[in-house]
Amino acid sequence: MQVSRDMDAPKGLDAAQHEVHHGPASGLMRWVTTTNHKDIGSLYLWFSFLMFLTGGSMAMVIRAELFQPGLQLVEPQFFNQMTTVHGLVMVFGAVMPAFVGLANWMIPMMIGAPDMALPRMNNWSFWILPFAFAILLSSLFMEGGGPAFGWTFYAPLSTTYSGNSTALFVFSIHIMGISSIMGAINVIVTIFNLRAPGMTWMKLPLFVWTWLITAFLLIAVMPVLAGAVTMVLTDKYFGTDFFNAVGGGDPVMFQHIFWFFGHPEVYIMILPSFGIISAILPTFARKRLFGYASMVYATASIAGLSFVVWAHHMFTTGMPLFGELFFMYCTMLIAVPTGVKVFNWVATLWRGSISFEVPMLFALAFVVLFTIGGFSGLMLAITPADFQYHDTYFVVAHFHYVLVTGAIFSIMAAAYYWLPKWTGHMFDEGLAKLHFWCSLVSVNVLFFPMHFLGLAGMPRRIPDYALQFADLNKIVSIGGFAFGLSQLIFLWVAIKCIKGGTPAPAKPWEGAEGLEWEVPSPAPYHTFETPPEIKP
Repeated sequence: MQVSRDMDAPKGLDAAQHEVHHGPASGLMRWVTTTNHKDIGSLYLWFSFLMFLTGGSMAMVIRAELFQPGLQLVEPQFFNQMTTVHGLVMVFGAVMPAFVGLANWMIPMMIGAPDMALPRMNNWSFWILPFAFAILLSSLFMEGGGPAFGWTFYAPLSTTYSGNSTALFVFSIHIMGISSIMGAINVIVTIFNLRAPGMTWMKLPLFVWTWLITAFLLIAVMPVLAGAVTMVLTDKYFGTDFFNAVGGGDPVMFQHIFWFFGHPEVYIMILPSFGIISAILPTFARKRLFGYASMVYATASIAGLSFVVWAHHMFTTGMPLFGELFFMYCTMLIAVPTGVKVFNWVATLWRGSISFEVPMLFALAFVVLFTIGGFSGLMLAITPADFQYHDTYFVVAHFHYVLVTGAIFSIMAAAYYWLPKWTGHMFDEGLAKLHFWCSLVSVNVLFFPMHFLGLAGMPRRIPDYALQFADLNKIVSIGGFAFGLSQLIFLWVAIKCIKGGTPAPAKPWEGAEGLEWEVPSPAPYHTFETPPEIKP
């Protein structure tokens, strides 16, 4: 992509006055009232990391309890609260806001836009999130405790048998959903209306494409989640019988509604990862991305197919054979565009001049480990096999390979890739590599043995287990503690980089391409006063 350099900032004294006039406000109110996409991106990223540590601490409680058989540390009810809130915090508080933070920071810079299209709404969409999670987490301290029905909140566990914290849970989910929809609208309007002259659709960076498709997914499915939690609320408090068989309702209908949201949601949490990896691999292979157009179409195909596979979560509910066959084949079909992406990434690496900087290490780990998650997903797609795997630790292993070594590893890769652009400093490569290797080893010690636990029949979401599972659970728990502690290295690397270090050039990575590498490091508070012109 060639970029015309007709985007010069004002020179000399005028430039200084220009920066003073248009720079950030000082003090705390800068962050409360900001409408700048970089500030809001930073808020999202810090918030998501805080939630990552919060959800991770809950996982530590879970793994401490499961370190050996018998009830050791916590009551079964509190254990269930930890599994429920861990899932909710990681999905809605860690992974999704991190991707929104990356979108806020990078999309305007990648498309040559001065800011997001709806900056005030952007501020509002972030600042309602801390209140949503304050409501959710405060429910843990209520009499009777927080939600304990699993992050999927199946009825009647979330209706007939739930505690009084259910109302707070529903309210917090509604606020999170409103935030997601506002963020998605902002992304769509920005990409449609604020692209630099000459930036046609097929010149968009893949990260922008994947986020555009993700934003449409969010707008399609978040209202479905809102409907599901509203019906849970009215069943519990207002005497309706949507999911109560006694009153003519159907508890299995809840699962259909929830997973119609829940399966596209999985792709909401992984499609932006594909964009990140598609930016990093070509940079450090020093080659163009192989098959750009096919990657765009594959992403759109995955998004479309994600709406017709929801009931593969429900093979054991007694659906008709035709339904089981339909969802089995559709689920297998979705592996095709995903396989196209993996093939294109490998082809990009093929005969490239590869170097192994930290972003590349995380990206390569993503490709290998996410593919393991994809293969176990194919196993789960086979209906008769799923009868054995269902509700065992095999499923826990599968989705954690997708969401930890997939989504979270890609977020870490993105953070290391763009940190020099954000801070103006190069990070400590020795510490960052230590973080990578500690994370890589510990995450596999944590999740890989879960496949064997599941195949041997260990059910998920239980605080106690049979003696034959003891040895593997001990290994898994040690891996969990090691992975959790490894993330403190990441925190230290980020803080150290923000405070100082070797000044970063405008293009710190030799093979990097794109508009974001045309501006100085750190990126100016206002990036493109005059839009750059993209030459054919």
